[in-house]
Amino acid sequence: MAVATASGLTEQGTGDGGGRVAELHAIREQALRGPSDRATEAQHAKGKLTARERIALLLDEGSFHEVEQLRRH
Repeated sequence: MAVATASGLTEQGTGDGGGRVAELHAIREQALRGPSDRATEAQHAKGKLTARERIALLLDEGSFHEVEQLRRH
């Protein structure tokens, strides 16, 4: 059975779901990377910092643990 995913259609078998787990890991990695270099450069060109850069300035290193990494606003 084909399942719609963010990256297109994926075949879903009766196995352990390894493909879906790998897809989730890839999506999380993308979320942790943050915006593209182009988007970051655009923020910097406006004299602004990215959200993660602002948080890094405000908080002690290692004291912030991001939740809802996959949430889009």
